[in-house]
Amino acid sequence: MKEMKVGYKNTEIGLIPEDWEVVSFNQLSNPNDKHSITGGPFGSNLQSKDYTLRGIRIIQLQNIGNGKFHDDYEIFTSSKKADELKSCNIYPGEIILSKMGDPVARAAILPNIDKRYLMCSDGIRLNVDENYYDKKFVFYYINFEKFRKIAESFSTGSTRKRIGLSHLKQIPFLKPSPKEQQAIASALSDIDELIANLEKLVQKKIDIKTATMQQLLTGKKRLSGFNQKWSERYMTQDSYLKARIGWQGLTTAEYKETGKYILITGTDFKNGRIDWDSCCYVEQERYEQDKNIQIQEGDILLTKDGTIGKVAYVDKLPELATLNSGVFVIRPLNNSYYPLYFYYVLRSKIFGDFLNKLQAGSTINHLYQKDFIHFSFVAPQIEEQKAIAKILFDMDREIESLEKQLEKAKLVKIGMMQELLTGKTRLINKE
Repeated sequence: MKEMKVGYKNTEIGLIPEDWEVVSFNQLSNPNDKHSITGGPFGSNLQSKDYTLRGIRIIQLQNIGNGKFHDDYEIFTSSKKADELKSCNIYPGEIILSKMGDPVARAAILPNIDKRYLMCSDGIRLNVDENYYDKKFVFYYINFEKFRKIAESFSTGSTRKRIGLSHLKQIPFLKPSPKEQQAIASALSDIDELIANLEKLVQKKIDIKTATMQQLLTGKKRLSGFNQKWSERYMTQDSYLKARIGWQGLTTAEYKETGKYILITGTDFKNGRIDWDSCCYVEQERYEQDKNIQIQEGDILLTKDGTIGKVAYVDKLPELATLNSGVFVIRPLNNSYYPLYFYYVLRSKIFGDFLNKLQAGSTINHLYQKDFIHFSFVAPQIEEQKAIAKILFDMDREIESLEKQLEKAKLVKIGMMQELLTGKTRLINKE
């Protein structure tokens, strides 16, 4: 038998500190509120005819993120209808859970935007008994992987999971002392604040870069020391533009997990670069079959099938590489433009607007060379192109560095939850 860790006990949710309890989810409810754990209105109580342009906002499943409230989706009903459904009224600071989706029972805290909200039919309101439970601790534990797995086991359905209110109330829930709950919630709130600040900073830098691209790539803002006239370039006239002609007999059965010859597909594009770790490999004969699509450093790649218009710049080439039929390779002809400069043109609003016009009124899932005949852009002399590209490249590196910090902070939070919400690491002494 495995030796029991001193100071811990076995429970239905695993090993926990001896001074912690396991209760049912139903015991979290506020005894002074008879609707403290309740589901949303059934369809017969809230129908499409009850929706209004303004009034009391209805919280939908789309608003309930994985530990976050998403403010992107808005529908309303009248105050009169909300008054008729008083048991389904929810308020700022309360926890709302999802009955459906992936994952089920994900939770968000309602923001202090409106005075009250109305819950959707697939939502569950939780008004916590704050005499015994810290609301933030409850919120974090609901969004903890261990609770999620238990909630899924209590769910029904195969393709789309759903948890009923009666089943949710039976789920075992962790109960440290109120003091330790507060300490855990405070620590997790601190890392959440760091993550939120990094997310805001990343978005701010992205917005600045987007605005800078628009100014520099159109000549609205010139760099110091450059005053030569800009000229118009045409993508098809000034570029080497090639792709695999059909599949040339290439099938997915030929894709290999290892090898010497990389095959780049549209699914390998990630944040403007190729994710080499996700690429498959092909045999040498497939690489040598078409010299037109043998990739070089400095190439620009553009997806032409599926999700069209994704762009990647090949700044390094770890192995010899070729393309599948869904990707164009683009190079300048006669030094007509600097590749990295043109890469940013394709990542900018200039090319985005061109694609939108191309797709206007139709569903395009494939790009042909002829589609680019009318795509043009303005460009200065090569030296100014290089200077512009360097500024944008440096901004990209700064954003990537911040994104790595953000990813690291998210991993730290996952580790903290695993330690703190299982009692492996204690923030206060045993009482």
